[in-house]
Amino acid sequence: MQPTLAATDFLDHGSAEVTGFVDEVLPDGGADDRDRAVRLYYAVRDKIGYEIYGADFSREGLTASQVVKAGKGLCIHKSVLYASALRSVGIPARLVLTDVRNHLSSPKIREFIGGDVFHYHALTSVRLDGRWMRATPVFNRLLCRLYGMRPLDFDGTADSVYHPYDGQGKAHMEFLREHGEFDDLPYQQILDGMRSAHPKIFAGPGRTRFADGSLVADAAAERA
Repeated sequence: MQPTLAATDFLDHGSAEVTGFVDEVLPDGGADDRDRAVRLYYAVRDKIGYEIYGADFSREGLTASQVVKAGKGLCIHKSVLYASALRSVGIPARLVLTDVRNHLSSPKIREFIGGDVFHYHALTSVRLDGRWMRATPVFNRLLCRLYGMRPLDFDGTADSVYHPYDGQGKAHMEFLREHGEFDDLPYQQILDGMRSAHPKIFAGPGRTRFADGSLVADAAAERA
């Protein structure tokens, strides 16, 4: 279990930012590991905004401490923070990387990412009660409401991955490929893969930040 509890350059759970985040969520320390995992899940899901535009894919930008500072991020950022927070309270955690179809899809997003397949979608593997399960603290409640999706819950007893249908019964998320589970963020693999699969999303050649925009603004435009 040691590698799944260790602090790393990205999962820097000894930092003041991550420690402060966890202390704010668990001022009483939590009742047990399941209680801690669930409360941290909802804190990451809803207190850290989901935003694809302007996402920082620099090495610093993908550290858990920087995600706390930014207060927003993509699925990778939020999964890094959740895994780091779990490790900080002694709960083993890993990162899971997949390719998915229809990742918060809209005409604007499909143009932005170059289709409806999103590469290196991230979630978290959590060890509770002697077994591994998966949790996805990614789309916050507000964004789900704006895009007509059901927020994804986690109770610490079963996997929490994206529902295959949205609130209207339409297909929402299809998992196409799994890259594996990782004890630490495979940074260069992700950066190279994203640049190859989604060249339009970066602000310029060689840049590590996504182009500017707003998912909330996109949702408002869709409704107008």
